[in-house]
Amino acid sequence: MKRQAGIAACDFVKSGMNVGLGTGSTVKYTILELGKRIRDDGLNIIGVPTSIETEELAKKVGIPLADLDSLSHLDVVIDGADEYDSNFELIKGGGAALLREKIVAQASKAMVVVADERKRVDVLGTFPLPIEVTPFCHETTRKSIESLLRVRALVRMNGDGPLLTDNGNYIVDAHCGPTILRPRDVEQQLLHLAGVVQVGIFSGMCDVVVLATPAGVEVVRNPSGRL
Repeated sequence: MKRQAGIAACDFVKSGMNVGLGTGSTVKYTILELGKRIRDDGLNIIGVPTSIETEELAKKVGIPLADLDSLSHLDVVIDGADEYDSNFELIKGGGAALLREKIVAQASKAMVVVADERKRVDVLGTFPLPIEVTPFCHETTRKSIESLLRVRALVRMNGDGPLLTDNGNYIVDAHCGPTILRPRDVEQQLLHLAGVVQVGIFSGMCDVVVLATPAGVEVVRNPSGRL
């Protein structure tokens, strides 16, 4: 199902586009398919990767890449999500790439999300909310997050030490439960904490969800979206 959704998302990509390339297990199939279309169909695009992992895969399958700063615009970004609600608000960051993903998403004219139906929720928060924080005094920041949200917040680990993002930061996962009724407010409150670099709430960005279901691929469009 993930493969079908990842391939279907490629239909939003046309020759001549600058395309943000997301991170995750579903969008991986988008990247593989775009590489195939470049080889077999002469698709002409420039990709902007959102993680080192994505950059390596895109290079392997032959997608020409550029730094976002070198481009005049970004036509579309295709990325995954850990959750999305009926207002097309997202939780992202399960792959620890949320900062780069949000920079690319904000710079793009449109955002296409690829997901399976397990990611569709009524209220955000069952998936722990990822928050990228500075290593400096990260325990103080973690405690501040707990106090602000009144939830348990844990530093994401990689073996014996904290997981390092591509930017050299840590991830704190806030276990909110399905309680995030006003995601934009939660995002802004967290960004006021000095040690918080970025929050895994993507608000007002998603235009289309390409959803993998047992019955096939469903394209769900945001009524107020740009696509």
